[in-house]
Amino acid sequence: MRNWSLLFLLAFLFSLGASLYGPLFGASSGWWLPKNVSTMGRQVDHLFLIVFWITGVVFVATQVALCWAAWKYAEAPGRRAVYFHGSQRLEVVWTIIPSAILIFIALYQMGTWASIKFRSQMPKVQPIAEVTARQFQWKIRYPGPDGRLHTPDDLFAVNELHIVKDAPAKITLKSQDVLHSFFIPEMRIKQDAVPGLEIPVWFDADEPRTYELTCAELCGWGHYKMRALVVVHKSQREFDDWMTAALAEQNRSQLKAATAPKAGGNQVASALEGSPAR
Repeated sequence: MRNWSLLFLLAFLFSLGASLYGPLFGASSGWWLPKNVSTMGRQVDHLFLIVFWITGVVFVATQVALCWAAWKYAEAPGRRAVYFHGSQRLEVVWTIIPSAILIFIALYQMGTWASIKFRSQMPKVQPIAEVTARQFQWKIRYPGPDGRLHTPDDLFAVNELHIVKDAPAKITLKSQDVLHSFFIPEMRIKQDAVPGLEIPVWFDADEPRTYELTCAELCGWGHYKMRALVVVHKSQREFDDWMTAALAEQNRSQLKAATAPKAGGNQVASALEGSPAR
């Protein structure tokens, strides 16, 4: 029935229109990638567009062939089906072409992958923080004034990561329980946090504002809670001022908690003061 070819054609045109709406008109409506603010993001977006257009061309070609075949060879009175084993030449062609495309993509992306993921290619800077994913929050530990992690002057935070504009930010990513995924869409960085591993991750941002850090791996019933803030400061001085204020608040809170009298002790002292002398 030729009606099937028309149905396939409508589905193809709808899918094509939805696919083209994103890159052509969807930037402002959220149908496309968010604005890139990182150095590596330009390379990532370039690779994404290459794969997008290659698969798009293949999709159009295969769907046009499907609609044409469904229309031309639809059931008709007096038409008999013809069966044949196949075409070895055709099978070789449609095996070689996809293989060549995949090999091209694999080789073409190696430089970008190495600059983002290989430890030898990462910026030679000290980690700005240690980020530990757990159900269901991001625990963040900053080195204190001594510049070293895991010392008494470290600063602790939850769901709040601070970095500096135009400066490479390196973190050590860990997981306390299950598999999580560190994902900042605008900075084009995504890295799984694997239990038992300490994974170095680097990224940067050229626009000072607040971004969202999410977990891109389903990690349990509270997965939706794993949303954090990434604050990009305008300068190193602004970051240092924030760090100084945060350390002062942390130390003040700890001192207050350590020196505050216990509730039970207050009640006993009040009772003793109010009781008659014997």
